[in-house]
Amino acid sequence: MSPNMVGFSFIMIGVFLIIGKVVRLHTKWLRNLFLPSSIIAGFIALFLGPDALGRLTSQFLAEGSLFYNGLIPEFILDVWRPLPGMFINIVFAALFLGKKVPSIKKIWNIAGPQIVMGQTVSWGQYVIGLLLTMFVLTPFFDVNPLAGALIEISFVGGHGTAAGLASTFESLGFAEGADLALGLATIGILVGVVAGIIIINIGHRKGFAKHVGGTDYFTEEEKERLGESYGFEMEQQVKEAKAIEPLAFHLSLIAVAIAIGYLLQQGLILLEAATWGAWTDVYLFPFVPLFPLAMIGGVIVQIVFDRFDIHMYIDQSLISKISGFALDVLLVSALATLSLQVIGENIIPFLLLAFVATVWNIFAFLYLGPRMIPEYWFERGLGDFGQATGMTATGLLLMKVADPEYRTPALMGFGYKQILFEPFVGGGLVTAASLPFIFQFGPVVFLIISTVITVFFLIFGLVKFNPKRKLAKNENQ
Repeated sequence: MSPNMVGFSFIMIGVFLIIGKVVRLHTKWLRNLFLPSSIIAGFIALFLGPDALGRLTSQFLAEGSLFYNGLIPEFILDVWRPLPGMFINIVFAALFLGKKVPSIKKIWNIAGPQIVMGQTVSWGQYVIGLLLTMFVLTPFFDVNPLAGALIEISFVGGHGTAAGLASTFESLGFAEGADLALGLATIGILVGVVAGIIIINIGHRKGFAKHVGGTDYFTEEEKERLGESYGFEMEQQVKEAKAIEPLAFHLSLIAVAIAIGYLLQQGLILLEAATWGAWTDVYLFPFVPLFPLAMIGGVIVQIVFDRFDIHMYIDQSLISKISGFALDVLLVSALATLSLQVIGENIIPFLLLAFVATVWNIFAFLYLGPRMIPEYWFERGLGDFGQATGMTATGLLLMKVADPEYRTPALMGFGYKQILFEPFVGGGLVTAASLPFIFQFGPVVFLIISTVITVFFLIFGLVKFNPKRKLAKNENQ
């Protein structure tokens, strides 16, 4: 593939973003759904691609022709497919740049409920997946017991985790599990976006989502507080680095943060290979995603700038614009390259897994969210709901729709959450180890472990963060 083809593929993302903006501008019901232009652009590109329009064009055009698979040539899709996994690193590397890094106590105060909520939902996905597999899928459809881990791998882990575990599925004798996981991840994203937008609109009408639409929906008191940051102290005066263009300088800072995250990732991989990996022949760290470590890299860069008292050179506004650009590219490319093919041979198990996962995620958000997240449960829980349905970007999207001007601590809490979340579940150590663990010790053992951990986080969250308990405590003081 030539550099011109790669460059043209990026140009087409811009074209689709403009198309999405124009469509949104002239389509009232899309504006009423609060759908961003990037989401509309992604779905338009998906419709014009091989899995929709391509089904029609392939009937009339010769194989090998430019538009055989739709109006988007295959070389463009080849460039777009890896972009979500790349640009998510930019979003998270930029998350803490330009902001004073709070203490560990403040991190827990902001993200504690979301950490516990995320762990509860993720481990609960193992529980419902294993129960469904043990009592329905294996006895009636002869499905491999490893299918019990598919929901967590697909809905929380997403496409990247599902694809990364393909060799593990094959080595454990469940090669079709990779196809099922990718299909479930696709369903998860669609459920996350569609159900999430519906929930936001219902929540807005019922008064739960108070910040949808921006400042027009704020009270006068809230408008006066516009600009307040949650969990961070933001520098107001920013000096420019004169020897380099500000945009290039800030892009370089993000690049350094990602590089630090990559070094941390590779260091963990080498450590594992030299120690317990060599002893047990079980390797987990290669499946840990880069973006939470890139976020740690961003924290390290910010700490260094704070330590040498040069933090005034980081413009948080410019960092935010770079992050927003990366998020738009991520969303368009991710939605445009979704695979809509369903595995026909396993259609009933596939649909059952998708159904129970959807029910669990919606139940956890609507029922557990207000009972485990004491403040701004709707906006903060949306991030967890989006991530639990297969894509971290979905969580970012839903929070952006529900809180477009980031008036709540949702985004910050969501970012902090990743530090104690992603290294373990959602593509981390537990996700990678679940398949070999079930294979070695059986689904019953892993079900018992998952149930105990789920109950622990559930009880801890309900007792520690329950809003009613907190209100009663404040009244007694």
